[in-house]
Amino acid sequence: MNAASTKIKQIPLSKVLPIRHQVMWPDKPFEYIMLPNDDRGSHFGLFINGEIIAVISLFIENNKAQFRKFATLVIHQGKGFGTMLLKRIVIIAQEEGVKKIWCNARVEKSKFYERFGLKSTDKTFEKGGIHYVIMEKIFRDN
Repeated sequence: MNAASTKIKQIPLSKVLPIRHQVMWPDKPFEYIMLPNDDRGSHFGLFINGEIIAVISLFIENNKAQFRKFATLVIHQGKGFGTMLLKRIVIIAQEEGVKKIWCNARVEKSKFYERFGLKSTDKTFEKGGIHYVIMEKIFRDN
């Protein structure tokens, strides 16, 4: 896929929710994938030829950025699109001047996040039968 046909842009929450639901928790009620603070986040989508195939939400508060609900349609996973989207989100967070970016990572995906400089903390939890670890990256100089 050439770069000209791939675009990342900020999108409304209404465009994010269906992808979140389809990829992350298709067997749960639609409301399960909604966050109480979704209205305070910035939501981004990665488009191929005008079709949204990956989404992520970014929440910035008190010099910290959390990305949440990072999802790529199954037929597009493993092709580098998630990497493109997450790289852009890290840049956006840095441009906003945050000191730290973090996420709740599924334990089995932690190696993926390490490629972006995120490190596992000692904070873990379980939700819906899935084990998570909190991962973070501290920005030294902004």
